[in-house]
Amino acid sequence: MNTPKRQETLDWAARFKRLAKQARHPLLQRFYQHGVVDATTALEQVELLAMDLETTGLNAHTDSIVSIGLLPFTLKRIRCGEALYWVIKPSQLSHESVTFHHITHSDIRHAPRLPDVMEKVLEAMEGKVMVVHYRAIERNFLDQALRNHLGEGLHFPVIDTMQLEARQVRGQRRWLDRLLRRPPESIRLADSRLRYNLPPYHAHHALTDALATAELLQAQIATHYSPSIPIGQLWD
Repeated sequence: MNTPKRQETLDWAARFKRLAKQARHPLLQRFYQHGVVDATTALEQVELLAMDLETTGLNAHTDSIVSIGLLPFTLKRIRCGEALYWVIKPSQLSHESVTFHHITHSDIRHAPRLPDVMEKVLEAMEGKVMVVHYRAIERNFLDQALRNHLGEGLHFPVIDTMQLEARQVRGQRRWLDRLLRRPPESIRLADSRLRYNLPPYHAHHALTDALATAELLQAQIATHYSPSIPIGQLWD
């Protein structure tokens, strides 16, 4: 079993206590007051929340969230009956983004705007550790969205399945591959799942991708780690 090497374990529990005192908006105060598990807690004891955002582009400052998928789970069980999914009305919707995630103008005509669902999103996140595939999207877009609508950013711990997969791919890459300058294996969500014989899903649907991410983490832990690994060795 692998043990990830870190220079320092992030103490999110202590950080949440500080943020609870610093936050000005009631929604953020409540979110941080719920706290988060200690970094030494075994992963198998942690309540996780798979999260995926579909967006109109990749720039959190100029693009918008167009859908949100949330799925609570543990290493042993994915609670599909408690899944949450919203289509969000963005400030604008380009032809390119419609082609990418297939959410059309008719889909967003009567959809809520992000501030209308933010309380429910934060409630779902309370006390859980987020699991995503490529943390820059979820982290940056939620942070910027709350800055725009609440005047404060959002901080939360994340396990990034893309980052975990990158560790494995780099560690297994042979010297001959490097010598011949062969490109490294893809660590995109669908390609990562194939290495664990997980079934292919239709990509770029927020709830389906959240499910795909939850399954991927379960497979990664079963293959490369121990369920008792401290959460602090995996989160960022």
